[in-house]
Amino acid sequence: MFLFTLVLGVLFLPEADSLKCTCEESLGFCSNGTIECSSQNYSCSAATVIFHGKYLSGNTVTEQNSKGCIKSELCLDYSVSNGVYRVLQKTSCCSGDLCNANITYPKPDYKSTSNGKKCFSCDGENCTKTLNCVGDESHCFTVTRNAQGVTVMMKGCASDKVCSDKSTSVSSGQLPGSKVSCCQGDYCNSASTPSPALLLLLVPLLFSNLFS
Repeated sequence: MFLFTLVLGVLFLPEADSLKCTCEESLGFCSNGTIECSSQNYSCSAATVIFHGKYLSGNTVTEQNSKGCIKSELCLDYSVSNGVYRVLQKTSCCSGDLCNANITYPKPDYKSTSNGKKCFSCDGENCTKTLNCVGDESHCFTVTRNAQGVTVMMKGCASDKVCSDKSTSVSSGQLPGSKVSCCQGDYCNSASTPSPALLLLLVPLLFSNLFS
């Protein structure tokens, strides 16, 4: 639940202005079933996030649904995997007051099959483990972060939209001290040059418990 709170805190952050959206979730952000957000660069949304623990507790799947406000550039369908967790989001967005009231929650397909791409992932301090990418995961990624004086690293597969540079202003400052890079090509994340990307916003938040 803590993990999902972080995601909602970024993606559904309320900002008082004119756009009103239907709000459905139980973490305290809703008020009487509606939420106000900035009409500029915001949309109303209905989103489903699936946390797929492929190697934890025998293939666990947790689904979270929410409706509210979202920055338009974050209205994405994506998949990110580090070999332990796979996180998928599918989002439907619209513009206009309360336009998301009757939108059915979209359903990500977490049963996607391997697409043939291979990236490195980390198993403890060993970051040369092979991870078979699935679905639309077309990029390899590397995230490094200094946590309490110790450098930790995460590698894996990610969708093209997650690795886009178009939302660097949103991702900036979300997790100081982190370096993120995306690349294409099998095992290309063995030695990547850090670059700003939307992944800087998504991955550390979705997998923040791995860095605790």
